[in-house]
Amino acid sequence: MKGVKRILAAVLCITVLLGLTGCSNSVTGGKRIIRISHAQSETHPEHLGLLKFKEYIEENLGDKYEVQIFPNELLGSAQKAIELTQTGAIDFVVAGTANLETFADVYEIFSMPYLFTSEEAYHATMNDTDYMNTVYESTDEAGFRVLTWYNAGTRNFYAAKPINTPADLKGLKIRVQQSPASVNMVKAFGAAASPMSFGEVYTAIQQGVIDGAENNELALTNNKHGEVAKYFSYNKHQMIPDMLIGNLKFLNSLSDEEREIFEEAARLSTEVELENWDDQVAEAKRIAEEDMGVTFIDVDVEQFKEAVADVQEQMLEDNPNIRDTYEHIQEINAQYSDKEASN
Repeated sequence: MKGVKRILAAVLCITVLLGLTGCSNSVTGGKRIIRISHAQSETHPEHLGLLKFKEYIEENLGDKYEVQIFPNELLGSAQKAIELTQTGAIDFVVAGTANLETFADVYEIFSMPYLFTSEEAYHATMNDTDYMNTVYESTDEAGFRVLTWYNAGTRNFYAAKPINTPADLKGLKIRVQQSPASVNMVKAFGAAASPMSFGEVYTAIQQGVIDGAENNELALTNNKHGEVAKYFSYNKHQMIPDMLIGNLKFLNSLSDEEREIFEEAARLSTEVELENWDDQVAEAKRIAEEDMGVTFIDVDVEQFKEAVADVQEQMLEDNPNIRDTYEHIQEINAQYSDKEASN
């Protein structure tokens, strides 16, 4: 069944892309078709957010635009879809910041282990729109720009074997995002890093190509990784947002009024995604425990922090372009640490 689905997805992808001879000119029934690619399922909070994006655009500009959403990597892996967005073959893609590092190295900051001291500080940073816009503009030369962010929770290790301490990672093969910082982090834990497309993870664990991966709880259920990885450890090594990325030529072709509508649609999509995130994580954890037999392990996070402390220092030394953002985030971390201390 999985093979049939992959063939159907490939056929759909080819059919869509063959019809794209420059998606900027793709018109159906007099309407400009807006195509959005993402890697998640149709029930994922990001997809629900994108449905809101579609709804708002079509409510306000429905005479000119029709929005089509392609989930489950139907138009290719995140990196491929970014390239398609970069060229204008499609208009928008949702991808993690790790995928943006090759286009603007400031995005490497989000792959830094234990960058944020709390989820509150993480959200406050991402909602600091004025500051984040300076980061979003960094990919203009590459032909695309981020419009908004989506919460992807905390990233944790999950595997076919229990991971209670950093020592348990030694010798394991762990899938990571295609980011040098994530690779170095896993190496610092003593594991072998295996960068690969998210869509390949299930089969890779099932066949023993890798021992596990690192992601949030939804990967266990939405992507069924809980069928092949029965231990999920809350070491909380990263909080990496996903981004809604738009082709810059298309964005710049919009009138001021249209651009405002697209930006408001993006903001509303984040609002919907955030509203659904916590509920879906709680439900994913329940399903993983009760129906899939996954064991959730609370670990001593400080042990894991100590094991990768040198990775932070090396990143700041190797990439001066992340220092300003790092210091900005440390100020926000301090604010939320002070709030916790006063409570």
